[in-house]
Amino acid sequence: MTQEQQLVEKLRRVEALFARTTFEGERVAAANAMDRIRERLRKLQESDPPVEYKFTMRDAWSRRLLVALMRRYDVQPYRYHRQRYTTVMARVPASFVDETLWPEFKELNETLRSYLDEVTARVISESICADSSEAEVRAKPGRGLPPPPIERE
Repeated sequence: MTQEQQLVEKLRRVEALFARTTFEGERVAAANAMDRIRERLRKLQESDPPVEYKFTMRDAWSRRLLVALMRRYDVQPYRYHRQRYTTVMARVPASFVDETLWPEFKELNETLRSYLDEVTARVISESICADSSEAEVRAKPGRGLPPPPIERE
């Protein structure tokens, strides 16, 4: 099994956990789990009206994951004109965000981030430099020392 296949399988297990199903690995069970979550969301909307949420993501990977989760559950993601690309807005019941969407996102995001970190470290080590240690920490220069280096962004 490739690393990508292992990641996909791990993401499916996380989904099964949040769907509250005991049938792991079966496509039918996964589809039923999604249907159960969607049905729970529809029922929540009757008793807990949707409110507008603003999600601010740290990076494009997290934003893509959150948007995909929202679409999976038939929640329409959007952003307003001039909002940052990493901002995602949605109208959804607070209880659904607290009990399902946000916990599932956090678990999946951590799994995905861990995988991307491993791949990045491996590619850099194999193709650029095997030394992946952090940069040295130095004391700031004091009086009588050369001027600080020029900063670039």
